[in-house]
Amino acid sequence: MVSDIFEDAISRLDKAFALASIEPEVLERLKHPKSALQVAIPVRMDDGRLEIFTGYRVRHDDSRGPTKGGIRYHPQVCLSEVMALSFWMTLKCAVVDIPYGGGKGGITVDPKKLSRLEIERLSRGYISQIADFIGPDTDIPAPDVYTNAMIMGWMADEYANIVRYSAPAVITGKPIALGGSRGREDATGRGGYYCLKELEAKRKFKPQEMRVAIQGFGNAGQHIARLMHQDGYKIVAISDSQGGIYRPEGFDIPSVIQAKLDTKQVKAVYCRGSICENVEAQHLSNEALLELDVDILVPAALENQIHANNAADIKAKIIIELANGPIESAADPILNAAGCLIIPDVLANAGGVAVSYLEWVQNRSGYYWTEAEVHQKLQVQMQRAFHQVFDCAEHHNVDMRTAAYVCALNRLGEAIQAGGTHSYFAQ
Repeated sequence: MVSDIFEDAISRLDKAFALASIEPEVLERLKHPKSALQVAIPVRMDDGRLEIFTGYRVRHDDSRGPTKGGIRYHPQVCLSEVMALSFWMTLKCAVVDIPYGGGKGGITVDPKKLSRLEIERLSRGYISQIADFIGPDTDIPAPDVYTNAMIMGWMADEYANIVRYSAPAVITGKPIALGGSRGREDATGRGGYYCLKELEAKRKFKPQEMRVAIQGFGNAGQHIARLMHQDGYKIVAISDSQGGIYRPEGFDIPSVIQAKLDTKQVKAVYCRGSICENVEAQHLSNEALLELDVDILVPAALENQIHANNAADIKAKIIIELANGPIESAADPILNAAGCLIIPDVLANAGGVAVSYLEWVQNRSGYYWTEAEVHQKLQVQMQRAFHQVFDCAEHHNVDMRTAAYVCALNRLGEAIQAGGTHSYFAQ
């Protein structure tokens, strides 16, 4: 396993640089985040204690527009992780051609140990500490791991209290009643699903013949599971942070989602209306799920789940990276040599930032689209990005991750070089 996730993330740039049409200093700039902020957040707990939490916000690159990226609440959040996530956001926005740069934020906390009131105080305290670092034209946060629409609503409200005016465009992923966009809730999973449908058309495989395992059954995992299930894909394994379940016959995904929402854990059930009954299934760990004999694997949890020590045991021939950075760099050549096609995170999960951009546009214009209109705009954007990356991979005879990085570097290079680089000033 890698010790520094940011260093591992940027190590992939060199391979793509050899194929990109950019100057060396562009690459050098992308290896250094523009700015990083660490804050201490004092929170009065329900029992009267004062507890101090550490928060971060990183702005990686704003060459193509204001930075954009989610905020995660997790015990493992650290500066290196947030730097890596902001870097991936820079590439992601460039891959789908959104006029944003990459940003990211997080708080080192186990939100499951906090009450709802404590989470609200923590969220408002975080915004109070970083208010000067963000803004609708500077840096726009959004939800991520263990944050949601309500938390974004609290944050937008706190920012408005600080600046003394309503600024809904400062945060995306908000509740619809507070300026959120229709179609935002399922955008990450839906974006990955649109990529899969394009691959399905190219490879001409039949959904009914494809077995799927999904690691991570949060927002993104649930939505891609629902959409795939509707198309006939057989989802034989799913997991959350507590472990997973496996059933060769496949699961009735709407029933499992209902049970997850009701009980906060993955259960093998079949539901008729509000009545759910258990079905036979095998329990397994998150690690074991990754190594199942399936056709499609969807890592939708945390980073570095597939690494040099387990990559050779991965049997899936298609991986859709719905999580950020679920495969460390050392595992890529092992998977590529085994003939595994990876739809990389900077493409597969870009649906979230694509619809966040649409929310930001709607907030600034005061005009809001229907859910069908948002879905249509997202589909067009994801299809276009998928084909650009796929065609680039075929043209250069490289894997899709490298191709996605090449596409991103070319767009970023155009923006950075437009302001003058060595070749201009050396004349």
